Amino acid sequence: MAIYKETRDFLDHMFSSCTTAQINEFIPEKRGFRLHGHSTTVALERAFWNVLEAMAQDCGLTVPKLIERVLDGCLVANDKNLSSCLRVIGLKYLNIYALGTTGEDNASFAQSENSPRTTIAEPGTVP
Repeated sequence: MAIYKETRDFLDHMFSSCTTAQINEFIPEKRGFRLHGHSTTVALERAFWNVLEAMAQDCGLTVPKLIERVLDGCLVANDKNLSSCLRVIGLKYLNIYALGTTGEDNASFAQSENSPRTTIAEPGTVP
């Protein structure tokens, strides 16, 4: 019998790396905002709120102001699917800006002064 479990791919590695302390990242959390004067409630998993908080910090905005900008600029959000747009924008932010770039177009931006340099920390840790 093996002492460790072999991983076949990155999914097996991710599943075996998750701990019970990370369960809160999967629980949807509702937050209420006033966007352009209208009360709005957005439900996202805690992991996505963490990313939005980092994005807001990089932009020098509050989370509600960041969400207003997304609402104004995202065509999907204007079709009443703001939560989906926020999730996709958050993933794009992680893939392109927060975790580095792979493409030539993004490489020059990543090295510029305008490139965000946020590190997203695990809950309960300091980046």
